[in-house]
Amino acid sequence: MSKPISDFIEKYYLHFNSAALVDAAKGYVAHLKDGGKMMITMGGAMSTAELGKILAEMIRQDKVAIISCTGANLEEDIMNLVAHSYYERVPHYRDLTPQQEWELLEKGHNRVTDTCIPEDEAFRRLQQHIFKIWKDADDKGDRFFPHEYMYKMLLSGVLEQYYEIDPKDSWMLAAAQKNLPIVVPGWEDSTMGNIFTSYVIKKELKSSTVKTGIEYMIFLTEWYRANSGGKGVGFFQIAGGISGDFPICVVPMMYQDLEWHDVPLWSYFCQISDSTTSYGSYSGAVPNEKITWGKLGIDTPKYIIESDATIVAPLVFAYVLGM
Repeated sequence: MSKPISDFIEKYYLHFNSAALVDAAKGYVAHLKDGGKMMITMGGAMSTAELGKILAEMIRQDKVAIISCTGANLEEDIMNLVAHSYYERVPHYRDLTPQQEWELLEKGHNRVTDTCIPEDEAFRRLQQHIFKIWKDADDKGDRFFPHEYMYKMLLSGVLEQYYEIDPKDSWMLAAAQKNLPIVVPGWEDSTMGNIFTSYVIKKELKSSTVKTGIEYMIFLTEWYRANSGGKGVGFFQIAGGISGDFPICVVPMMYQDLEWHDVPLWSYFCQISDSTTSYGSYSGAVPNEKITWGKLGIDTPKYIIESDATIVAPLVFAYVLGM
């Protein structure tokens, strides 16, 4: 069967970062073929970049076992699902004056590089529905993780009236339907996290109604212990920041702090990054540095693709999917 994208990549992606892309994609496929599981971590603005168009298929085809993402990526995929036609693309964003930026704010358009997210149709549309779910749990004394509240909202069907893209292109909807494990460190640093905080300050909700980052780490510890047998768990990191830094630490935490000496290291590692190593940036650190932190082993397959994740990630996923 013809695989136009995979065949194209193998024919023309032969050197430098393009070769690293091929090596990483082949390593991903080999890891899964050997029975391994894969974590995908997402920083940056991947959901606003509509990575869901292909990540959703990765989820449906069981090419990813668990996701770690920022609170922004968690919510922005749903925002795109319900308000896509209200988004405004600004291809000349590099040329905007401070006055033009202010005018976007006054229009309720919050800019992410070349894309403006509409506040009323995206943020506020979700707010009215997620608040009811938070409040219901709060009244009952229930507690859930941030992503579990999002799953409840998606699976309830209350957002279907707003759908503006093909639901198959929403990675969060695909994840909810699979009940895919998600870790969202630092969820407070997101629009929904800010909104939840405002209700706590107004004493309309209790802060304990949403589970914390510490509880996410405990959950991840339990998940890793249950899933790291055999070939083990691989780590595919898109961009830097807390979405990658937080989950990768679960291994040395178990080994060094809990003193559990039977904990397998991550068994595959790939990072897509445009950060450089020369400025002390952890996001730009080469994979070998992670050996010194007890995260990767000497023989762990390691790849780093120094490029734009919006270009590279869909190509790697297409290769993994055999497209």
